[in-house]
Amino acid sequence: MKNKETICVQGGYTPKNGEPRQIPIVQSTTFKYDTSEDMAKLFDLEASGYFYTRLQNPTNDFVAAKIAELEGGTAAMLTSSGQAANFFALFNICECGSHIVCSSSIYGGTFNLICVTMAKMGIETTFVSPDATEEELNKAFKENTKAVFGETIANPALTVLDIEKFAKAAHEHGVPLIIDNTFPTPVNCRPIEWGADIVTHSTTKYMDGHGAAVGGCIVDSGKFDWMAHKDKFPGLCTPDDSYHGITYATKFGNAGAFITKCTAQLMRDFGSIQSPQNAFILNLGLESLHVRMARHVENGQAVAEFLSKHPMVEAVTYSGLKTDKYYKIAQKYLPNGGCGVVSFTIKGGRSAAEKFMKALKLIAIETHVADARSCCLNPATSTHRQLTDEQLNAAGIPAGLIRVSCGLENKEDLIADLDQAFESVK
Repeated sequence: MKNKETICVQGGYTPKNGEPRQIPIVQSTTFKYDTSEDMAKLFDLEASGYFYTRLQNPTNDFVAAKIAELEGGTAAMLTSSGQAANFFALFNICECGSHIVCSSSIYGGTFNLICVTMAKMGIETTFVSPDATEEELNKAFKENTKAVFGETIANPALTVLDIEKFAKAAHEHGVPLIIDNTFPTPVNCRPIEWGADIVTHSTTKYMDGHGAAVGGCIVDSGKFDWMAHKDKFPGLCTPDDSYHGITYATKFGNAGAFITKCTAQLMRDFGSIQSPQNAFILNLGLESLHVRMARHVENGQAVAEFLSKHPMVEAVTYSGLKTDKYYKIAQKYLPNGGCGVVSFTIKGGRSAAEKFMKALKLIAIETHVADARSCCLNPATSTHRQLTDEQLNAAGIPAGLIRVSCGLENKEDLIADLDQAFESVK
């Protein structure tokens, strides 16, 4: 097995004699074949190859293979966004009448996807605390439960999930654990090693790392035995009438069934493909991911420690702090650190947060995280501005909460910028 640093740089693509050293951008919607029989083999999934970029593209596959190798999976596919990746990963095994067990501490956009949009499709969800006991977790399951979902490090709550506990519960009930690993990336955590079955990413964040290309990815561990639970997963374990009667689990085995179905069926019907140009940009980011993550963590730790000692700060959330609720569990799953995102609550509430952010000179106000450039956001004056202070507190988002995503700048410069902004609020 190659080390993660080598995989980041060279994984997924090995050029042959005289071929391009860099992954080529195959900017073509279609592919030519000599005979109809040749193309028919592709449509019947009897041969590997390409016929239309809405389903697959060589550039995308090279990059997906690199991410699969980084995560320790057997197969992967790129999607147009992280939202598309999470939707596909769940909908690939869920249908009307299905049920999901989900951590309540997840990204708001994913919460809405699962709680609102997928509910309209007849898919019910039970949300459980990421800190739920095994007993509380097991009570959430139903006969029609098809998956468990959570985030390694939740955005923006920064809770750290006990992956082994959630995996154990999922497997005891015969369903896979799907983990969104966007914030730590496989450089800092490989959920499959802790029992996760499917891993998703918003590649828009640290993997790209430069705010240049929106994208997502799904990685299959190849470890979940679909046929052992065939009554729960008819989409994988019975013939697909929309694709020549193929039974994915028997034809492609545990290593390839999930991603093949996701490509042949969901990508075919929904078309949320990542463009080859974006995949190429993503790969450039992946080549330096192992170097950048260490710097993000270093900056995040320094900023969190500074904030934890500042008299104008009520509370700081960062799992690298020994005083953090998730410090102990983070040492287990994230021994090299998690990410560069820090949340803190400034004294003085909404007005103080507004003044503070206005005074920042280096750290930009953006609805983005996990970028080379540091940025921040105050939910009370942006994403949650319709809520009153009372409603914000009820949602666990104090009016003075500020999320800072520490980039790759010098940590002393970031701290100096925060310090002068605090001075302006006094």
